[in-house]
Amino acid sequence: MKNSALSSRRQFLHGAGVLLGLPWFESVSSFGAPVVKGTPQAPRRFAACFFGNGVNPHHWGAGNGAGGLEFLQTLKPLEPVKDQVIVLKGLWNPTTVAGPGGHYPKMNILSGLKVKQTTTDVEVGVTMDQIIAAKVGRETPVASLAIGTEGPKYSTDSGYTSLYSAYLSWSSPTTPAPKEIYPQQAFDQLFDDGSKRARDKSVLDLVLSDARSLRGKLSRRDGQKLDEYLASVRDLEQRIERAEKLNAAEADTRGWQPSVRTPWLARPASGIPARQEEHVRLMLDIMVLAFQMDRTRVITNMLTNDLSNMNFGFIGVKGGQHELSHHANDAERLDGYQKSNEFMVQAWSEALQKMHATREGERTLLENSMILLTSSLYDGNAHDSTQLPLVLAGGGGGTLRGGRCIEFDKKDENRKLCRLHLALMERMGVKTDRFGDADNSLGELA
Repeated sequence: MKNSALSSRRQFLHGAGVLLGLPWFESVSSFGAPVVKGTPQAPRRFAACFFGNGVNPHHWGAGNGAGGLEFLQTLKPLEPVKDQVIVLKGLWNPTTVAGPGGHYPKMNILSGLKVKQTTTDVEVGVTMDQIIAAKVGRETPVASLAIGTEGPKYSTDSGYTSLYSAYLSWSSPTTPAPKEIYPQQAFDQLFDDGSKRARDKSVLDLVLSDARSLRGKLSRRDGQKLDEYLASVRDLEQRIERAEKLNAAEADTRGWQPSVRTPWLARPASGIPARQEEHVRLMLDIMVLAFQMDRTRVITNMLTNDLSNMNFGFIGVKGGQHELSHHANDAERLDGYQKSNEFMVQAWSEALQKMHATREGERTLLENSMILLTSSLYDGNAHDSTQLPLVLAGGGGGTLRGGRCIEFDKKDENRKLCRLHLALMERMGVKTDRFGDADNSLGELA
């Protein structure tokens, strides 16, 4: 029976291909375009960009000076768009500090809920990007997009599964949103001419058939996971149908049309780019293009996984980044850690500048967006999450006041990260009294 179950599971994975993510089975080791004075305006967009292993605390941050925002070394690449940037200091997720686990319990950046200590029945909580997508996703061919540069690597530590380190977005409390790490596949999801959607339909039929045959081999708990998974399959079916309808109608029925109508980015080659820096920048370009063409309004982009040991030899750094983050104040490691941080901010800044160069009526694409950059730790050497490195870029359609640093007293019990999420969700048209551990939104952004 065990071998049969494994065989069915493998067939199921094969049927799903790179299209869908399978649940973790213990049994088988728009916000629409606002109207201002009768003129349709461009919609708002939200993206969360993440990199693992924290930051060098000696050079991360900013202050408010006579000339406006003054960056410390790591954030200096943001100078060209500093009027569109808010640096947030002191926010945290209170659920991340106590207990063992180092990195894994801190991967609740977008939910704020406690990460379940387990190696099987994972649980984080529905993330705020997915709640936004449920509201605004009906307006675009793709409701939301989860992309990154690294897939999951399965191991355990302190009773936690490493699956947590590979996902930022969760479509249900127990199911991560499928993350695409192949640039060509991500590109095709967004800019397909219809042929991929036809292939997806046939794959879905196979997936559903395999799922039904698998059900009898699962425990009760895994049966519940399978039901959640099938719900995501049905959601994908609806997304395919919606994409076909919106593709046929273009944007004419929405009263607003994007300024970029055809991709300026060539379809990427198959596979993973050989150069890691190219992979990071390519995924950022896909994010920018998706927003420019209004293919989706919600994106999560994991520039690296947490615990990533990405090698930054392309900028003259020796060793993997996780190793460098545990620098123990060694000068050489600390220098490599700093350079890796600066690279991530530089690549992110280049994407922001492309967005700011894209006009959308009276504003730019960046001014109509909210793009968050963060990690799950502050000082990677100490696994410190008593505050988080957070930079928010964009104008939120005229609702954010950039060019400043907002600092919260670490003694303030109300410095919860989920207050920021509530404020961003409100700006994307999601009204709720509570999210995560917060029951009031951050008012300091306006």
